[in-house]
Amino acid sequence: MSVSGASGDCCSCADSVVLPCVVIPRWYACPRIGAPKAVPQRHVTQYSEMTRTRRGTPLRGIRPGAMARLERSPVSTVAPGIRVVRQTRLLTWLFLLNAAILTVYAGFIVILVPDQVAAIDEENKVANLAIVMTASSIATIIIHPLIGALSDRTRSRLGRRAPWIIVGGATGALFTVLLAGATSIWVLCLYWVLMMLCVNSVATVGSAVVPDHFVKERLGVASAVVALGIFVGMGAGVALAGIAVNSIGIGYAAFGVGFMIVCLLFVVFNRDFSSRDLEREPFSWRSFLASFWVDPKRFPDFWWAFAGRFFLILAYQSVQSYLLYILRDYVGLSNSESTAMSTPITAVMLVGALLTTYFVGRLSDRTGRRKAFVLLASVIMAVSLVIPLLAPSVGGMFALAAVFGVGYGIYMSVDTALMNEVLPAADQAAKDLGILNIATALPQAFTPALVGVLILLSGGYTAVFVAGMVFAVLGALTVIPIRSVR
Repeated sequence: MSVSGASGDCCSCADSVVLPCVVIPRWYACPRIGAPKAVPQRHVTQYSEMTRTRRGTPLRGIRPGAMARLERSPVSTVAPGIRVVRQTRLLTWLFLLNAAILTVYAGFIVILVPDQVAAIDEENKVANLAIVMTASSIATIIIHPLIGALSDRTRSRLGRRAPWIIVGGATGALFTVLLAGATSIWVLCLYWVLMMLCVNSVATVGSAVVPDHFVKERLGVASAVVALGIFVGMGAGVALAGIAVNSIGIGYAAFGVGFMIVCLLFVVFNRDFSSRDLEREPFSWRSFLASFWVDPKRFPDFWWAFAGRFFLILAYQSVQSYLLYILRDYVGLSNSESTAMSTPITAVMLVGALLTTYFVGRLSDRTGRRKAFVLLASVIMAVSLVIPLLAPSVGGMFALAAVFGVGYGIYMSVDTALMNEVLPAADQAAKDLGILNIATALPQAFTPALVGVLILLSGGYTAVFVAGMVFAVLGALTVIPIRSVR
């Protein structure tokens, strides 16, 4: 244990104690506040050196007089050099940040952009929408690992993540406003791609906040909170977009400004530890590009987790992306009836997911198991897709939504935790999570085309439900070989 000066303190204390295995928020030891008799364990973030961590620096922040029980965790996902904040507050803001991101995603992808494309060119709206969405999907696949890698290398007083969240939030709001004024498909496509690059930058960097600040034993709760934000954002985005579509200028601006405010407040209320003192790895294009390759022989669990997420998201998208047409062509509803029914069916799916997410996340932390819940989710999702085959009716679709939502909620509650436990290097968390995010972006980009081919070849929607079951089962089978996670 050594003593050294600390900068940026709230008072004139001269010394700070360097402890290699624990970080305490500074206000606990500030003499003006007074040191408590014991630091609550929930505010102690444990850190142990990991064989997968390539480099690190001592963690600072505890002062003389603060008493803490130091426990060394056998495995930790806390990255080196971070400043730990109160986790309850951080969980709240993780929920809000992910809700804001998904509000923008859902509102624009489901309603606002398709409506704007149709307003520009009604006759060619289907082809134009395919061009716009494909362009943004390709850009998303590229931006996730790229921004993640740049974030890992960022050295600033605000830390590695905050600068990207601030810039992404501000520029995302700007392009949202510019998007509202687009009068041609190509201008709309340009602003839409730029806007999605900004929003996805925030999403990638925001996902790295979890391994930066949460130990293994709390990843389940963090994963559940992220999933709750996603589900709430999906519902809120569609609901708010339904209002904004009647006033594009004001509506788009409201989405953009709201997104920017949440990003800025996230940084303000969750101040990170400065990353200036972290080791700077010499930059070369060769090593930078090589860092995007994760060797499957050295890190097989990483790619098994990638495959599991890919297939389970594919199972979800195979039904969700064609829900409107399933109601029309498979169930037999009219155009107006199918449009009216798609919203409550989606709502039932979200409610089913919300009812299970937080409970399963906490249970996952208590049991220390992730794979078991992924397997359970896969089985539930696969079984639910049998329902419309037996009951091709509105009631059958509501039953499908409820059961499928429960399974999807179980999966999402442990998805983030599972992904964080298979990361090859804690100091490259954002880059590696960006690669894993491709497993989400790929199904979103190519599922409509894949399902369309299945429908054309089979002549109906039965093949879609069967394919969804196969994808769910494959999601389970690819998770089983993971050895580093229970």
